Amino acid sequence: MPRPVRVRRVCEEPKYTKFVPDGASEAATETLTIEEYEVIRHVDYQKLTHEECAQKMAISRTTVTELYETARYKIADSIITGKILCIEGGNYRVCEGGECCIARTNPCSDDSCGAASGE
Repeated sequence: MPRPVRVRRVCEEPKYTKFVPDGASEAATETLTIEEYEVIRHVDYQKLTHEECAQKMAISRTTVTELYETARYKIADSIITGKILCIEGGNYRVCEGGECCIARTNPCSDDSCGAASGE
């Protein structure tokens, strides 16, 4: 019997959830989960290592790597084939009160985790 999937922690839901290439048809879409978005945000945007990302999201480093590879493929597919990219769904919970930032050397850069990030 497989182990139950751990709920992934994200600092905030994305502000923008749909990207449409000019001239794209509504039929061709690619869906990026919120967890995949969060991994891309931490690794590519905030320049964190996979280990640091794993700590912030309360998941294993290997799970981060799997999510990262899947997310990059979906983004590339969307860009190359002109698919609409939607960001939605997944198995996650939003960070409550800065728990992902407490005692970390790299707190959330946009203070999206709340006032407790200074604890």
